[in-house]
Amino acid sequence: MSESETRPSNFIRQIIDKDLADGKHSSVQTRFPPEPNGYLHIGHAKSICLNFGIAQDYKGSCNLRFDDTNPEKEDIEYVDSIKSDVKWLGFDWAGEIRYSSNYFDQLHGFAVELISKGLAYVEELSADDIRAYRGTLNEVGKNSPYRDRSVEENLALFEKMRNGEFKEGTACLRAKIDMSSSFMVLRDPVLYRVRFATHHQTGDKWCIYPMYDFTHCISDALEGITHSICTLEFQDNRRLYDWVLENITIDCQPHQYEFSRLNLEYTLMSKRKLSQLVTENLVNGWDDPRMPTVSGLRRRGFTSASIREFCKRIGVTKQENTIEMGSLESCIRDDLNENAPRAMAVLDPIKVIIENFEQDKVETLNIKNHPNKPEMGEREVPFTREIYIEREDFREEANKKFKRLVLDKEVRLRGSYVIKAVRADKDEAGNVTTIYCTYDPQTLGKNPEDGRKVKGVIHWVSAVKGIPAEIRLYDRLFTVPNPSAEEDFSAVLNPESLKVLNGIVEPSLQSAQAEAGFQFERTGYFCVDNKDSTPNTLVFNRTVGLRDTWAKIGD
Repeated sequence: MSESETRPSNFIRQIIDKDLADGKHSSVQTRFPPEPNGYLHIGHAKSICLNFGIAQDYKGSCNLRFDDTNPEKEDIEYVDSIKSDVKWLGFDWAGEIRYSSNYFDQLHGFAVELISKGLAYVEELSADDIRAYRGTLNEVGKNSPYRDRSVEENLALFEKMRNGEFKEGTACLRAKIDMSSSFMVLRDPVLYRVRFATHHQTGDKWCIYPMYDFTHCISDALEGITHSICTLEFQDNRRLYDWVLENITIDCQPHQYEFSRLNLEYTLMSKRKLSQLVTENLVNGWDDPRMPTVSGLRRRGFTSASIREFCKRIGVTKQENTIEMGSLESCIRDDLNENAPRAMAVLDPIKVIIENFEQDKVETLNIKNHPNKPEMGEREVPFTREIYIEREDFREEANKKFKRLVLDKEVRLRGSYVIKAVRADKDEAGNVTTIYCTYDPQTLGKNPEDGRKVKGVIHWVSAVKGIPAEIRLYDRLFTVPNPSAEEDFSAVLNPESLKVLNGIVEPSLQSAQAEAGFQFERTGYFCVDNKDSTPNTLVFNRTVGLRDTWAKIGD
């Protein structure tokens, strides 16, 4: 992360300031603990910026720890993608990567300790019966018939679980807390379950796996985490977090703090639902540029700085709210407007023939890469007798508000000459196929000498030297602001979320590197696709338009 990025303030940082001032802690240790069962999304980016940002600003450290306690849903592909996303966002973790599975032996030992203290027991009720016995928000639960087994019997049964002598779903280990508690999380929660699944880190060593609520707090304590930060849905779970740590023999007693998760309009923030989009082929993988995943945003052309800026702008609070998509898009517009070089691309080409320009002549024009940044230099753009312009930039007749090319009227070509349309060819359907123009050779970089005022400026690309490119116009994935509220979110997918065009781009773009971002003059911000684009087959993804057109639609 850049040193120049300003340091935010929020209630968690105020707590840390007080803890350090009071001597409760002498340093800060945080962690980012994703489950490797999918790709990270923009909500995880908020947590990354918070946890790593705090460690960075307070000169502490932040661990990357994979919560890998559910091997059936986890994969090394997700581990690798998460590591890549954290690095790309501009952060680095302290020391070696941690895995909850690193602590399986210790976790097992703590489970045995709870059993030995009479605070855990082996349950043989079915999952449905456990659910029924737990009660509801209005009715207290009732004790399991297996709850009062002796310590010795529970130790023996847990060892049988450990040795694979129970089938999946026939036994689990539960904490013995309070079945009448007003907090559902304290009604004898499950600590371990039987799973005969190969683990991506531990192989087949274990057939029992600890639950998240048991694993998370102990992992925090073993790593000396001072401030365990998570989202508000884990607020009630803090009671179990504290109960576990208070009832085992462990030195560190970290505290959990909760903040509101990120809800973003026109997309989904549920990893399960995002996975459904992928598995049902409703999108083209986790890194589809329409997805809110970090890899999808990156492929679409969002920069790491723009995502960090977005996370800073929305802040960290305890209040649940939904952020407008325009807020995220504003961050990338601000970034690219300042930093992206300009280029010309014609997305819907129509040919223009400049009749008084020499037939085979190629004139090299030097055009600024950025109108306000001379330090970004210039590029060479070839100008030829035949060029392409946007189809929508020509009309045979138009009123004075139309500042583009009209028959018998003049317009300036960006960085080039003033041209005048004199006639046009049409096909049998009446569609214009070719426009014939003349150019004024005295207007390169200056106004016509006789004082004619040319108000319009349009972009163009040489028809001879231009490079064919696939242009992918990405838009919002859903047509409604809150698709997760729909009974079937697939029914509100935006059919216009991807349009593919065959365009023409200026030749300077042929050597552009993957993920390089550009402002295509008058069109929008685009980047080189990091998967499909090659120098011989260019593919550009639209990151965002020059302005927010959805805001107008919403009005």
